[in-house]
Amino acid sequence: MHRALRWLRRVGGVAAACTLALPVTATVATAAPAAPAHHGGGSAVPIRLMSFNDLHGNLTPPAGSSGRVTLADGSTVDAGGAAYLATHVTQLRKAARHSVLLSTGDNIGASPLNSALFHDEPTIEFLNDLKVAASVVGNHEFDEGYRELLRMQFGGCHPTDGCQFRPRFSGARFPYLGANVTFDNGRPALLPFSVTFSGGVPIGIIGVTLRDLPSVVVPTAVQGLKFGDEVTAIDKTANLLDKLGVKTQVVLLHQGDNSDADPATPNGPDDCNVAAGGPATAIARAASPKVDVIFTGHSHQQYDCTVKDPAGQPRTVIQGLSFGRLVSVVDVQVDRRTRDVIRSRTSSFNEVVTRTVPADPKIQALVDLATSKSAPIANRQVGTITADLVRAAPASGESPLGDVIADAQLEATTGNGAQIAMTNPGGIRTDLTYASSPAGEGDGVVTYGEAFAVQPFANIMQTITLTGAQLDAVLEQQWQQQQDGTVVSRILQISSTLHYTQHPSAPLGSRVSDITVGGTPVDPAASYRVSVNNFLAAGGDGFTGFTAGTDLTGGPIDLDAFTAYLTAHPNLAPPAADRITVAP
Repeated sequence: MHRALRWLRRVGGVAAACTLALPVTATVATAAPAAPAHHGGGSAVPIRLMSFNDLHGNLTPPAGSSGRVTLADGSTVDAGGAAYLATHVTQLRKAARHSVLLSTGDNIGASPLNSALFHDEPTIEFLNDLKVAASVVGNHEFDEGYRELLRMQFGGCHPTDGCQFRPRFSGARFPYLGANVTFDNGRPALLPFSVTFSGGVPIGIIGVTLRDLPSVVVPTAVQGLKFGDEVTAIDKTANLLDKLGVKTQVVLLHQGDNSDADPATPNGPDDCNVAAGGPATAIARAASPKVDVIFTGHSHQQYDCTVKDPAGQPRTVIQGLSFGRLVSVVDVQVDRRTRDVIRSRTSSFNEVVTRTVPADPKIQALVDLATSKSAPIANRQVGTITADLVRAAPASGESPLGDVIADAQLEATTGNGAQIAMTNPGGIRTDLTYASSPAGEGDGVVTYGEAFAVQPFANIMQTITLTGAQLDAVLEQQWQQQQDGTVVSRILQISSTLHYTQHPSAPLGSRVSDITVGGTPVDPAASYRVSVNNFLAAGGDGFTGFTAGTDLTGGPIDLDAFTAYLTAHPNLAPPAADRITVAP
């Protein structure tokens, strides 16, 4: 960690991110190789920019709906897996004269066991082998705190567990960027940008993560850090790059739009069916016109859009789902004289990472090693199911898997006097599928590794006391108005002891009625014992109502509650979706 600490002291000794990057990048930019007089006879340099987002350590091809891509005609294709991603990247590179590979954040965190068991060191090794040039930090890069992020960057063995995957861990050979991430005193906590060269052209890579990041991680993970406005950070960094002569500029934005809510609307990888007023589109329309391309992430959606920048020029805004299922590709033409992108000649697409190509042998060997080392734990049977338990939900937001997890958390905390349990949908990472995995455990068998993939955060269960009025207030916070006026819904998954009716078209603050606990209508003045994870108890995902809870009693890890429930209830079937009623 000595290199990380030296870097930390260096970052802390400057007043702003721009001054940190200035001497480094100015030297690189002025030393740029001169553009050749002729290159294929054209007046522009073709450069292929590629990025993937929200990999979350999915080295093995993800299962269920998490491992499929929906095409424009509504059909699906199996996709993802590190060895197949590597092959597709190789093919995309071969098809272009010049190329740069990037990542738009959440490379690690919420990972399957064969990465998470080794603190995601296998995933960083994979990204090094892919020759990723730069990555922005996502919210999950902070899951284990800032110092662990520094270890991911600079290497060193884990301070508690040591090095369990390899004898040594050297860290990422690419920079983690965060132009809007500072310490409380305003000094930069991360590099704001990097500069890479392709075809003799300097390319500025600006990394910006979501300003609301503290609301989606536990408070201790980002203690002492601040996350500023995205557009302000982009503009400041773009201006600096421009002064340094870096005219071709790319933003890695770990923020994204959601898809159009109309399920009848086709939404293939190259469509632009995004909900109006999304945060990524708003940022793309407002950010400096010096930026040529914006790769986005965080929302796990697929889209390929073009928006107008403040100067009225077209600008690509693109995202490639998650888990390595798509590679977002933007082909640009850079003017040899100005070294700036000719916007009118930009083209883009999302490449599906199919599994019909040969697996990259080097990456497959890495995946096999991580899988074999984790196998004694991962392949242990913890339960059985009769059908898929999926996290996808109808209009009510109530999912079969969410119901099961909430029931498990209630059962695990009855000793705390819990009457109901509630969990956040974002903490449910994938489906439990009935079909056997490649490990061959058999249809219907749930292994520890599969359960871990569903609940990978190791959140601690906590039981608190809320009044009936406070419980109602929490349920009303499932619909939250954003700064741009749009309303985002996050429907909590609830135990079988809690029922209520939704009124989606009613005004905010009055969308919930007929709340019952154990079949009895809720009394606003009465007290109820409610079990939630520590993320929600701290007000995560905007559920600040939970912070009013009193008489906190700790419970087990959420994963332990889940696996114990699966063991205690063999041949578990999907529950009836009857806990949330949607009013017409």
